[in-house]
Amino acid sequence: MTEIIKEMDYSFLSQEILREKILKSYGLEKSYITQIKFKDTDKQRAVYKIETASKAYCLKKVYYSISDLRFIYSSLEWFSRNGISVPKLLPTLDGGRYVAYNSMLFILTPWIEGEKCNYDNRAQVMESCRNLAFMHKSTKGFIPIKGSTKRVQKDDIYASVMKHTENIIQCYSEALSKKDKFSKVFLDHYRDNYTLASVSTDIASTIDISNLSTSLCHLDYVNKNILFDKNDQIWVIDFDKCSIDYCAHDLSYFLRRLLKRSNTRWNIELAADCISAYSSINPLTPDDLKYIYIYLCFPQKFWKISRDYYNNFNKCNKTAFVSLLTKAVEHDEFHLKFLKDFKKILEANYHFNMR
Repeated sequence: MTEIIKEMDYSFLSQEILREKILKSYGLEKSYITQIKFKDTDKQRAVYKIETASKAYCLKKVYYSISDLRFIYSSLEWFSRNGISVPKLLPTLDGGRYVAYNSMLFILTPWIEGEKCNYDNRAQVMESCRNLAFMHKSTKGFIPIKGSTKRVQKDDIYASVMKHTENIIQCYSEALSKKDKFSKVFLDHYRDNYTLASVSTDIASTIDISNLSTSLCHLDYVNKNILFDKNDQIWVIDFDKCSIDYCAHDLSYFLRRLLKRSNTRWNIELAADCISAYSSINPLTPDDLKYIYIYLCFPQKFWKISRDYYNNFNKCNKTAFVSLLTKAVEHDEFHLKFLKDFKKILEANYHFNMR
């Protein structure tokens, strides 16, 4: 499921407490416990593998509220009932779906044994796209159970890319005045990335949001959360971020993670095939396609790294930021070519004008 790391000793999450206060509620207090992950951030969370002689489970300490958990539980149940393979929340001995202890919430699911989606395996990538389409199509009319948080995202992509493009222009002014090593790398790559940002903004201004397809979305649909079991059955895990959102956002997030890699390096044919695989199950509107184009073409890393650098200029690790920016711009040439060719392919394949 994920890489096992060395177990850490945190008193409030000790094995004794886990057994007595959490696992006992599931009748699993005598199980073997392996800590898989611990993140001590504002959204503190932990993952444990719980093993008995015959079964394995995933115990998660989650960071969200009970009302959020109700939404996630509703999502998992809906997907499961519609033929999507997801890990369901297991009941406690008294029928509950979580355990509360010391202001913390814990949930238990079956442990899904499988290999994460291999981005270099074309068949798995295409199957992942079709599976996401099935997920979106199956949740038309989704209604969470009573008491759930109303998780709705649907951010304004035009407002977002406009603001981010303005940030890039502000960073340009900072780079001209600072003239340090980071600024030199920034200025060397400013023109190409400004082109990516400005074209994305222009197209975003033409989107009709009423024509964007909406569904229940995973919003972290990346290879670590897409598992293939020994029978090549696809499973989707980790629904912590799921929300009502635009289908194009969910698909775009998957595609950007796939395409920015060195091995796939803004491969136009791969992007087109992914969209075709998705559309064969859940057709996309012209505005959905515009959204995907904008999301993929905007220079996200260039914008974010530069913004964070200049906002924290006096206290950041400048050497680390130079390294981050240098890596972010190494495929600019391919990204620019993608910007030009992707528009042509989308317009030709789906018979619409981008502007």
